[in-house]
Amino acid sequence: MDIVWWILIIVMFVLAFVGIIFPIIPSVLVIWIGFLIYQFALTAENIGWIFWVAMAVLTLLLIFSDIIANSYFVKKFGGSKAGERLAALGVIVGSFIIPPFGIIIVPFILVVITEMIQKKTTQDALRAALGSLIGFLSGTFAKIVIQLIMIIWFFIVK
Repeated sequence: MDIVWWILIIVMFVLAFVGIIFPIIPSVLVIWIGFLIYQFALTAENIGWIFWVAMAVLTLLLIFSDIIANSYFVKKFGGSKAGERLAALGVIVGSFIIPPFGIIIVPFILVVITEMIQKKTTQDALRAALGSLIGFLSGTFAKIVIQLIMIIWFFIVK
C-alpha cells in the first residue's frame, strides 16, 4: 500500500508543475495534498512544526510572486491597472485556447488592446505588453524555484 501512497505523492508534485502551464490546476494545493498524504498515510510521526511553518511561508510567497512580478513589470513598462488585470485573466484564458503558448500570447494581445483603447500609442501599448510578458515569465520562474524548494525540502525532512 505504501507504493500507492508514494505514487500519489509523486503525481501531486508533478501536477504542481503542470499547474504552472495550466493555471486551472492549483499548484500549491496539490503540493500540500502530497505533503498531507505523507503525513497522514505514510508516517506515524509529525514531520515537524518547522517544516509546516516554512511551507506556509513559502506558500504565501508562491501565491504572491506572480502578482508582485506582474504588477511590478507592467507598472515599470508604463502599463495601466486594466492592462495588468487583463494580463492575469489572459493567462487563465490562454491556457485553454492554445496551450501552452496561450499563456504568453493571449495576455500580450489583451494588454496591447487594452492600452490602445486607453489612447496610448502603439509603442506604449507594446511596451506595456512586454512588461506583462516579462512579469509573467519572472513570476513563473519564481514559482518553479519555490515549488522545487518546497519539494526538495520535503524529501530532505521526510
